[in-house]
Amino acid sequence: MVRTRLHDIALKRWVRQGVMSKAWLGTGEEAVTVGCVHALDRDRDVVAPMIRNAGALPEMGVPLEDVFHGALATSRSATGGRDGHFGDLSRGVLQPISHVGDMVPVVTGIALSFRQRGEPRVALTWVGDGSTKTSTFHEGVNLAAVKRVPAIFVIQNNQVALGTRLEQHGSGSFEHWPKMYGMAGAMADGNNVLDVYAATRLAADRARSGGGPTMLVVETFRMGGHATHDEAEARRTFDAELFERWGRREPIGLYEEWLKGRGVKESTLQEIEAGITAEIEAAAEAARARRDELLPEPASAELEGFSQGRQPGLSWRISS
Repeated sequence: MVRTRLHDIALKRWVRQGVMSKAWLGTGEEAVTVGCVHALDRDRDVVAPMIRNAGALPEMGVPLEDVFHGALATSRSATGGRDGHFGDLSRGVLQPISHVGDMVPVVTGIALSFRQRGEPRVALTWVGDGSTKTSTFHEGVNLAAVKRVPAIFVIQNNQVALGTRLEQHGSGSFEHWPKMYGMAGAMADGNNVLDVYAATRLAADRARSGGGPTMLVVETFRMGGHATHDEAEARRTFDAELFERWGRREPIGLYEEWLKGRGVKESTLQEIEAGITAEIEAAAEAARARRDELLPEPASAELEGFSQGRQPGLSWRISS
């Protein structure tokens, strides 16, 4: 979670320095991403993050420098610099789709292929509370339930979609939604990484054993704007008291207190943070130093390789 937080801080610094124009951050929501990923079998399962779940990439094995190259859209990026939405199929990470909710039917199809081939693998995607209002979300989860595919759909309820607060549907709490689709459901504290981990692990075990999909609803809070260009929007949308209340429950602090209660020394936590800080700073600096020399060649806009249905340099691990 510290790695994910510091990655976001590095991107925010680049925005302020004019290195990049904007960034979509997951500050305060790190436990949702990290808890889910660590509950999976990272050698064979597949995840489809939203752009706010960028922390899934290093946790799935993508080198940190490559993650920063993706943000800078260099030719070393997994997309060759063509898109700021990037993943790494060779490590089981699908690149996000900017159209919210569209990854749900994609993940359903991938999970269906796992079931048809008899592979004990799981596909997981995160869905924002606002994205649940799209037709593709409903079509995808309905098909997943009917076909009983080994998938996990994480509704990452951070209380706001763009500038629209959660009061955007009339069906009550999300906790009732799994039953509506006829699939298993669970609720988790999205700011408690252990709670997210446990709920995801149970869902993954169920999926792997033929029990079908799970809709996992996690409650968390977006501690900023939709992106770095509209930070003030968040403060206009919510009362200061709400930020204060969720700030007292931010996921890294909660986990640190749990660790200290288990006997982990403060000095040990400080050493871990210092090591991760150095790791982040080195990767970010290395990527930024090579940005100009790794600008994509104009000829690459012809999308050679994409016409064959794959990203250049990536193997389709899903079909392996």
